Amino acid sequence: MKFETLYQELTQSTEMLGALLAGISQEEAQAKPSVGKWSILEVTCHLYDEEREDFREHLDFILHRQHEEWHPIAPTAWVKLRKYNQQNFNSMKKKFFKEREKSLAWLKSIKNSDWNTKYKSKWGTMTAGDMLSAWVAHDNLHIRQLVELRRFRIEKVTKPYKIRYAGEW
Repeated sequence: MKFETLYQELTQSTEMLGALLAGISQEEAQAKPSVGKWSILEVTCHLYDEEREDFREHLDFILHRQHEEWHPIAPTAWVKLRKYNQQNFNSMKKKFFKEREKSLAWLKSIKNSDWNTKYKSKWGTMTAGDMLSAWVAHDNLHIRQLVELRRFRIEKVTKPYKIRYAGEW
């Protein structure tokens, strides 16, 4: 694993997330393509909570807090429990990007860590490298999700015009 490559991926995905979240109104951020799908606002809130309570926190457990018990997370349940779709979109964007800045600064400070360090919990064994790699992949998952949500937004704002000439989706 090359730390610098993964760090750069997180930096670049932060820029992509910024672009994907730009120019969206509160109403557009709350729109859902269908029941059971997340809105842009829900994705943003999820990213914020994951940044604070999952990836950075659990990577720190693996590297520096081996004798502490990993706290459970409930990302899917949090959508309703924390009323994600009722939050202020601009505020949540700012909160996420502030947390990401903290994460990037923290990651720079630990770049010479042993990425093979293992943490064993009731959820299994994970290395620090596994966690950092998953963090990068998690960003990509939600970048893809936000691209799909922006496509849904475009379909709505271009009505009554059709966008099929753009190509198959």
